[in-house]
Amino acid sequence: MQRWNSWGEAGHDYPLPEHALHYLADLIGPGYPLEEVLLETVSTKVAESRLANHSLVNKDPEVRVCYARGHSFADWLAKKSGQIEMVPDGVAFPESRDDILQLLEWAEQMDCNLIPYGGGTSVVGHINPQAGARPTLTVSMSRLSQLLALDKESLLATFGAGTTGPQVEAQLQAHGFTLGHFPQSFEYSTLGGWVATRSSGQQSLGYGRIETLFAGGRLETFQGSYYLRPFPAESAGPDLKECVLGSEGRLGILSEVIVNISRLPRFEAFYGLFFPDWQAGIAACQQALQQRIPLSMLRLSAPEETETFLRLSDKQNAIRWLEKLLVMRGAKAGRCQLLVGVSGEKAQCHHAWKQLRRISRFYGGVNTGQLIGQQWQRHRYRNPYLRETLWQAGYGVDTVETATQWLHIDSLRQAMEQALRSALHDDAEQVHVFTHISHCYAQGASLYTTFVFRLGETYDITLARWQKLKAAVMQAIVTHGGTVSHHHGVGVDHRTFLPSTKDEQQLKAISALCQHFDPNARLCAHNLLPPNFDILLTTTGPTASDDLSHVLKDTTDVVA
Repeated sequence: MQRWNSWGEAGHDYPLPEHALHYLADLIGPGYPLEEVLLETVSTKVAESRLANHSLVNKDPEVRVCYARGHSFADWLAKKSGQIEMVPDGVAFPESRDDILQLLEWAEQMDCNLIPYGGGTSVVGHINPQAGARPTLTVSMSRLSQLLALDKESLLATFGAGTTGPQVEAQLQAHGFTLGHFPQSFEYSTLGGWVATRSSGQQSLGYGRIETLFAGGRLETFQGSYYLRPFPAESAGPDLKECVLGSEGRLGILSEVIVNISRLPRFEAFYGLFFPDWQAGIAACQQALQQRIPLSMLRLSAPEETETFLRLSDKQNAIRWLEKLLVMRGAKAGRCQLLVGVSGEKAQCHHAWKQLRRISRFYGGVNTGQLIGQQWQRHRYRNPYLRETLWQAGYGVDTVETATQWLHIDSLRQAMEQALRSALHDDAEQVHVFTHISHCYAQGASLYTTFVFRLGETYDITLARWQKLKAAVMQAIVTHGGTVSHHHGVGVDHRTFLPSTKDEQQLKAISALCQHFDPNARLCAHNLLPPNFDILLTTTGPTASDDLSHVLKDTTDVVA
């Protein structure tokens, strides 16, 4: 049974070793655990549904609470404190395209809003009901989770849009294929959600981001049903598939998704390298990418993350031997770890790894073989579980990601980390911050930054701390040339910052598209575009001098 107010299923825990908690306490102080409220208690406070009865709709209070929030830090605070201001008036469970079309028609009759719900893994507020006169119906896609068609000759597979990552891979691998899309939320996120948010997988360097994998499908809208044909390529005007990608539920509900698939690789391996410093690691990655070495993953940890990885490991004896080796080979203080993935034919993979080793030696890289890579592979989806482990110890954990050109990578990382480290100085609180490059391109890369801070004495204090941290790091991102999101999407939490990435004319074009498909603004109207963006666009968007501490206060629940 999946936890209602945390990640994963009850009983699936990843405890940290005692020395890891001592390490955190030494860095930022001892944790301060907060008391949690039970689901049963929260459910008794839920207002009566404003919807009429419908055979596809469940109006049970506990069900509505479980579908009320995603997994942003503000969502966690709302759920764990029990102070959830808005819950959907009902949760629908369609089992076919016809059911979705029926629900769209019913929503018009009932004058209600709709929120498509995949795995509930959003970390930027996509699926949160908003206050308003209309009732809200959340549409769970969980029952549309089957492989519907498999074209082995064309390497195309059609799935229900609610198919989760494990369901996708299990059904494909039974036939000898893979999609190769492995985001950290893989266990619970869905194919439709990946398309709607322009998701990236951990091995997207080899398999491609979701826009490469998305071939077509069916979009159910208030203007009718659209079939997006899976041509391998075409030059027949603008491609509506590009509009659906990243649309975050604003245009319609994906019922079916057609994807480009690959044959299962005959060989796959993950290796570990250590470089003497960050610049050497970046240079090696750039060389590998610009030489087009066929790798499936490059993941470079900055010095702080590398040190944290070593300190938190539960294999301290092995780590001590590793550190001795690294020091002997010149990778001392400031060293950076690079994880490398190869997938495909065995000879091809060995050749790619050989090419990369040649580059790494030039930059002082130390090859540690597959041991660290295998450990990462075994625990590749563990971090969301550790968020709960640290919560129980009294610490808050959140992440932020962005992307920029190689020219700006270093300055952007420094700005983000400094903004987070100093955000709570007025509260006399320390913040532990560390970063890795999660996805690489010839032109630039994505920075993925994690920050750990102590929970406050109350939920209000904790929320205020997070708001300061989030506002500070987003300010640093837009000031130093990063995009507001590389793979988490915009949702509610990032929408105020969108004018820093897209100018007025682009926002008007997106708005016109949304109005065409959803003229009465029933579908996720809170997502993507800035609130009152016509007013916001009279300025040039956020700048270094703006005070953005208010941004998150307008888009998250105030927790008592």
